[in-house]
Amino acid sequence: MQPLGVDEPTVVGPYRLLGRLGSGGMGRVYLGRSAGGRTVAVKIVHPHFALDEEFRARFRREVEAARRVGGAWTAPVLDADPEAPVPWVATGYAAGPSLAAAVADAGALPIHSVRVLGAGLAEALSAVHALGLVHRDVKPSNVLLTLDGPLLIDFGIARATDGTASLTSTGVSVGSPGYMSPEQILGKTVAGPADVFSLGALLVYAATGEPPFPGDSSASLLYKVVHEEPRLGSLEGELRQLVAQCLAKDPAERPAPADVARRLAPEGAARLVAAGWLPGPMVEQVSRSAVRLLNLEAGLPSGPVEFSNPSVGGEFGPPPVMTPGPGPTYLPDQREPRDAMPPPPADRPGKLSVSVAATSATGVNGRGRRLSCTVALAVAGALAAVTVGSAFLFDLMPGGEESTGSGDTSAADSAYATPSASATGEQSIPASYLGTWEGPGLALSGTLPMGTIRVTVHQAAVGKELGTFRQTDQIGGICDDVLILKQVTSKQLIATSIADESNRDVCTTGEHEVRLTPVGDDLKYETDNAEAGDPVARMSKVK
Repeated sequence: MQPLGVDEPTVVGPYRLLGRLGSGGMGRVYLGRSAGGRTVAVKIVHPHFALDEEFRARFRREVEAARRVGGAWTAPVLDADPEAPVPWVATGYAAGPSLAAAVADAGALPIHSVRVLGAGLAEALSAVHALGLVHRDVKPSNVLLTLDGPLLIDFGIARATDGTASLTSTGVSVGSPGYMSPEQILGKTVAGPADVFSLGALLVYAATGEPPFPGDSSASLLYKVVHEEPRLGSLEGELRQLVAQCLAKDPAERPAPADVARRLAPEGAARLVAAGWLPGPMVEQVSRSAVRLLNLEAGLPSGPVEFSNPSVGGEFGPPPVMTPGPGPTYLPDQREPRDAMPPPPADRPGKLSVSVAATSATGVNGRGRRLSCTVALAVAGALAAVTVGSAFLFDLMPGGEESTGSGDTSAADSAYATPSASATGEQSIPASYLGTWEGPGLALSGTLPMGTIRVTVHQAAVGKELGTFRQTDQIGGICDDVLILKQVTSKQLIATSIADESNRDVCTTGEHEVRLTPVGDDLKYETDNAEAGDPVARMSKVK
């Protein structure tokens, strides 16, 4: 958990916020507490979603549907305000690491724990599907391991972003590489069987410590899910057979969640949980962390919250120090909370320290190595959005043909360079190129929306900075590049795009060739960046 920033609210509705648990494509998640002492997870959507009436309508419908689920293995929706200036929803919070954190820390779970895990999640999915909902993002970081059983979080809420006008109207679902179903990746109809596929992949990870579709990039993962068979590792017997059926490429061949639950726990998951389902060291860890969580609000010394990876996505820095502010900070235009919290007692310690032990490997140039990547295909969801920095493989479709998008540039054009230069050594860039250009970006041969691409061009000599590139994804994430002039031909400018060192980890790195070609009054942007799906854009001059 991270401390609240100075620009973050300390009160949302009737809940006082204690710290930030994480953030994703849909918004931020905070740890909160009600006036009665109940600990909750409060999710606040990004402000730009609040401006979209279609999003608000879908968010309202999904929250109402999610309220009805109430299964034993899901985090219940306790409260929500879809009509607030910035909509929010509060769900039950339970102390426990995510499956991703638990496996990263201690390795694969015992087979007994895996069976209970699968049975509980299958029962949860069965209840969700009965209401006409599809989770769409079942993955290790969306499953909490608690003493009372596994807990599936974020169900249904992510669907509120599907079809939002400010994002895209294609309606392709969100998901995470390696856990998305083939039909999700290919943009086909997504229904309950997609969650079953994700459950099968999750169980392989829980039982072996490795995902069934390993890969070094999102592009590789997506390709393997669509075209290759899963690696089931050390799984044996009936469990191996069941998981293999869940991972069938054809949705019609996958078992229903209720069948999965019966095969894993004929008498129900609750009976197995009651008998004890987590390994001893994890039970001790969860118990200690639960006590420290309760001490947090009381201002008692808490020590480290021993989940070495966060339950909610995001990378954590040094142990944060939480310092209570002078008073509550509300969301914009928020009214006084319904059950206002009493002010803290005057004798409360002035500082609360919470240590979160987080680990990450160091990559090249000292940058943190990317531990996970969430991809939204055309629709930004509860996890992350597609950016130029998200890694994709062009040939995802069977029979697809690779294209560099470079067009047909003749040898004469390639050899031609504008000879004139000013006294300062700058090339005479034609005036038609100069200025700031902006337009919608597309990748994978025009099938994948990439947000907005903005290019600024000014006079430059070969080898010098020509201008800048900025790609803004559908939820406001930014990747910046610098453009270095490489060549001026009779028909286009050719530059080298160099990624800014301050970019987010999801942005692609290194250098790529960029071509700028006039098309009427517009300017066409092309790049040889296969990792990002070779994005293109037709841009109009904005200034």
